[in-house]
Amino acid sequence: MPRRQKLRRLRRKTRERERTALGRFLLGLTAAVFYPFKALLARTTLIGLERIPAQGSVLLVLNHVSHLDPIYDAVAVHQAGRTPRFLAKNTLWSVPVLGTVLRGVEQIPVFRGTADAQKSLEEAHRALENDKVILIYPDGTITKDPDGWPMIPKVGVARLALDHDVPLIPVARWGTRDVYDHYNKKFRPFPRKRVTFKVGEPIDLSAYRGRTVDAQALREVTDLAMRRVRDLLGEVRGEQPPETFYTSSRKAVRDDDA
Repeated sequence: MPRRQKLRRLRRKTRERERTALGRFLLGLTAAVFYPFKALLARTTLIGLERIPAQGSVLLVLNHVSHLDPIYDAVAVHQAGRTPRFLAKNTLWSVPVLGTVLRGVEQIPVFRGTADAQKSLEEAHRALENDKVILIYPDGTITKDPDGWPMIPKVGVARLALDHDVPLIPVARWGTRDVYDHYNKKFRPFPRKRVTFKVGEPIDLSAYRGRTVDAQALREVTDLAMRRVRDLLGEVRGEQPPETFYTSSRKAVRDDDA
């Protein structure tokens, strides 16, 4: 297994290159900011990073516990020699400077609750058709579970996974909420924390290939993916995961009923 600091170097011949000079500059600038920032706040343990393919389209499905998650997730994927692409709120594209960076590194805006909502999935589909790596948080937002376990996942991830024959890989990350806990308004940079990022084995969706993609299939695949993420998270935390996905209505939803 290659050491994580060498994996990107080992994959230098297959590393994705941004299409434009501006994109390459902005990606380099973002890396120059993210790498030292994440290192300042926490030490990072990367497990199974080599499971992210060096080439081709990939769909990574992750848990979401802190607004710091995208920084640590982006750096981890970058260390694997790939360029991460997130689905993010479209309002961020209106922020001066940030919007320019997001467009330059080809991130994907999500238009929630608007007539353009389908547009975000169309751009994600296009990215998967062009050998890109997509990171998606099926929780839709940082989890509201007080204990940090996943909520009932949204089915967009299943639509992408079933429409494209690409690796669907579960990832669990833990430790970012120790640094910044949004709901409790706590920012605790000191003492320096530990963030663990663990990549699982690709999920076998062969039983769903060729089937009609209906509401039941979308729910089954979504729950399958998030159960794998939840199990990985339990391994990282050294705890037994709950049997249900959390819901803010406080009504427990069992996996069999989700």
